[in-house]
This record gives sequence, C-alpha cells and structure tokens, in this order.
Amino acid sequence: MTQAKMGDTVKVHYNGKLDTGVLFDTSEGSDPLQFELGTARLIPGFEEAVVGMSPGESMTVIIPPEKAYGRYREDRVFKIDKKDLPEEIVPAEGMTLEICAPNGVMVPVQITEIEGSTITLDANHPLSEQTLTFEIKLVEITESKEIKGA
Repeated sequence: MTQAKMGDTVKVHYNGKLDTGVLFDTSEGSDPLQFELGTARLIPGFEEAVVGMSPGESMTVIIPPEKAYGRYREDRVFKIDKKDLPEEIVPAEGMTLEICAPNGVMVPVQITEIEGSTITLDANHPLSEQTLTFEIKLVEITESKEIKGA
C-alpha cells in the first residue's frame, strides 16, 4: 500500500487539542487540509506524523512545543510608543496587529499591555509552550512528480 513521503501532496482530516482536551482546530465539517510534505507549511510534528501513513489510516500524535509552535521567547516581546501606530488604530489589550519585521515578513503580534503611551507587543505564537494532540486521518496521497530512475 502506498505510504506518504516527503514531496507528496496529501489530504488529511484532523482534530487538534490542547493538553486540557480543548479542541483548538479541526477540519471536521469542511474539506480536508491539503499540503505538500516537506515544504514546512505546517508545524514539523504534524508533517512528521503524516510521513509513512497510508490512505484511510488514522493516528493520534502528541507533539511537544519544540515540534509545534516553539517555546515562549522573551526576545519576541517589545515595547513601542503609541504614536508609532497608524492613527486609525485604536489600541486595546488583546488586539492582534501585523507588523513588518526587518526581513520584510509580516508578523502577527498581540497587544498585551498598554501603560500610558507605551504599548507592549508579543510576537510569540499564541500556542507557544503548548503540547498539542492531533487526531489525523490520511484521506489521499498524490505522489510527487519526481523523475524516477533518471
């Protein structure tokens, strides 16, 4: 039976749960998630779990923070002056904004504190530090189009 390997495009259904059992993401009720293995589009632990699966196979995998959204990093928390925000933005704690990193990539940040004219922004992923449990069912594999035997 065909098994998923790096370079294949796969379709999966999944449920993602926190340690507490709270469902934080699911494909239930929608089309399966389609992605190419090895493109780093998803968290590493999820991709690694799918490699070796066959269509119709299901598995449950526990993914530690290092293979999910990483550890919380203090260097991703910084302060800006309120005047540095576009004037149409009225900041509020919990609000998510996008900022342009020095490398030109847009990064989501959350406002965690407003103190006077100082705003604290946190660029850590909301699921950093979390161990995640995924129930994954491989629906379909489209094999990579590499030239065989060349």
